[in-house]
Amino acid sequence: MDTNTHYVERVAHRGGAALAPENTMAAFRNALTLPIDAVELDVQMSCDGHLIVFHDNTVDRLTNGTGNILDLDFAYLRSLNAAAHFPGGWPEPQQIPTLREVLELVKGHLDVYIEIKRSKRDGVYGSYAGIAEAVVQEVRATDMVDHVLIISFDWSQLPRVKELEPRIRTGALVDKSMWKYGEKDALETLMQQVLALGCEWINLDRTLFTDVLLHSAHENGFKLGVWTVNTLEAMQRFADAGVDSITSDQPDLFALLRYWRSDTSGG
Repeated sequence: MDTNTHYVERVAHRGGAALAPENTMAAFRNALTLPIDAVELDVQMSCDGHLIVFHDNTVDRLTNGTGNILDLDFAYLRSLNAAAHFPGGWPEPQQIPTLREVLELVKGHLDVYIEIKRSKRDGVYGSYAGIAEAVVQEVRATDMVDHVLIISFDWSQLPRVKELEPRIRTGALVDKSMWKYGEKDALETLMQQVLALGCEWINLDRTLFTDVLLHSAHENGFKLGVWTVNTLEAMQRFADAGVDSITSDQPDLFALLRYWRSDTSGG
């Protein structure tokens, strides 16, 4: 790697979840004022087939409504206030956005990390029928093919995205359940799995990061991102280590980050 050109992508997690109600237009508008490169968001489907930007499988934690996304139609979801439980309150109600609304807002300003969520009921995960097709359609419709990274824990969605639109970058999300650090051949297995998916990125729970994993990712041609990093000290540590992206609930802290590698003339 040429350390003189290494750059860390600065990503606002759910638009900057500590600064504004997560995954709302208020959060994404605020993100446009910050020193970042991309916003991250979560996409699910209403029971009548509309793409919504929302993280949880139920609306109870974040809104004034109740119920599982699998059972709720678009009209009901749009009637809810997604800022209802923001700590400290929020001055005006916020609708749950559509993917199209967010893409149109940030187009020409920021890239977008789109996480395709899994459905979940009674502890059992599933997949939303046709969600990859619907996401790719919206990305094409907004002319954002070259400005999105589609990521998912549902790895089956990632080759489907590539099949539909080979130009879209994809990334495998990896958490503790998927990366058995210390087990024999675990690192090699992970790299082989991600290679088979056709991904360009591995996006990793920050607690799983090791220099060995970073080196292996780069050796295999992947970029490596870490989430969710919410202190300046940790941001700087990961930036200096050479990760390719840092995702944070506190994207305002990026203004204080020396995001060039510490062994370069930048800073």
